[in-house]
Amino acid sequence: MKKDIPFLPVEGVCIAVSRYIESTEHILWKVFLINRNNYAIQNVFIRSKGYGFDKEGEKQETSTLRHHLPEVASGDYALIEPIDPNVFHLNNEYWVSYFVDNQVYDKKFIFVPDTIVETNLIFIPQINMEGILHI
Repeated sequence: MKKDIPFLPVEGVCIAVSRYIESTEHILWKVFLINRNNYAIQNVFIRSKGYGFDKEGEKQETSTLRHHLPEVASGDYALIEPIDPNVFHLNNEYWVSYFVDNQVYDKKFIFVPDTIVETNLIFIPQINMEGILHI
């Protein structure tokens, strides 16, 4: 049963929403999983969704997407998905589960409304791009 599974705290794994400038007219935003640990993480499952309210106060929710990564090596990163700037006003949730030596780890990373903005950009060396990092 779920209550019998020990969930240890997640350390060294983060989510980054990065800005990739293709041209002055075309900017892409992408979401990455970064493994800062000195060991690989296996069988990574990520569930992403957006939820909240639009500008008129109406409830809004995106589709739920699920992703699987067989392994993310030590110090490596993996692309999860592109993200549309039209959902930056929502809570953008990434629920990450993975295994290390048969131990399951689990954490929700939530980018709250309007935090994915230019003023919050920092350089993220692991992906060699500017982005917003959620630790």
